[in-house]
Amino acid sequence: QVQLVESGGGLVQPGGSLRLSCAASGRGFSSYTMAWCRQAPGKEREFVAAISWAADTTTYADSVKGRFTISRDNTKDTLYLHMNSLKDEDTAVYYCARYKRTYATKNMYQPPDFGSWGQGTQVTVSS
Repeated sequence: QVQLVESGGGLVQPGGSLRLSCAASGRGFSSYTMAWCRQAPGKEREFVAAISWAADTTTYADSVKGRFTISRDNTKDTLYLHMNSLKDEDTAVYYCARYKRTYATKNMYQPPDFGSWGQGTQVTVSS
């Protein structure tokens, strides 16, 4: 079992930046693709970004491409999401998630592809 704990959310003005972190404990971080998903009020959860277990492949939703960067540190069992040029529509609860299979990737992901989730951290973009 793996436990995922997100941190770093908060209130930021449009155009600002935030860095989210996800600390993993228990078994199973460095051998899995990891991802960030988000859920805005009244909307379904959506995929944001993913990074392969070796950090050699990253995948982004079109809505965040060029603004967000996903990274990981397997020595610290930690996943990151660097968010720049934030927009009002980025307001959501952001979740850290672990892919269901080890040493595997996909061309594009959906939330049902992930089997373990954190509790989420709120990001609010507002002036």
